[in-house]
Amino acid sequence: MNREAVEIMAKRTNDRPIKAAIDEMLNQFHLKEKMNKVQLIQSWEKVMGPAVAHRTTELMIIDKKLFVSLSSASLRQELFQDRDKITQLLNTEAGAVVIDEIVFR
Repeated sequence: MNREAVEIMAKRTNDRPIKAAIDEMLNQFHLKEKMNKVQLIQSWEKVMGPAVAHRTTELMIIDKKLFVSLSSASLRQELFQDRDKITQLLNTEAGAVVIDEIVFR
């Protein structure tokens, strides 16, 4: 084998899917958790629908708790009853366990 063939083979052993490379970089720079939080917040409208998203005034994640501010007291009560299901749907959409609890205010 000539030198050029050995170099090509060495490069191929380092090949990996771009998703794996990005995940490795995010883990190395401790950004994976932040990316998961952003992804979960961005999925709020998709999971909850435009009517709920329109009445949502603020979303924050602190210590694995999602704080949701709503402009409608009746909607707040309705969502409060389904908070465990909503937690599961949001974590599934984010692809990781990002939150353990939802606090509606």
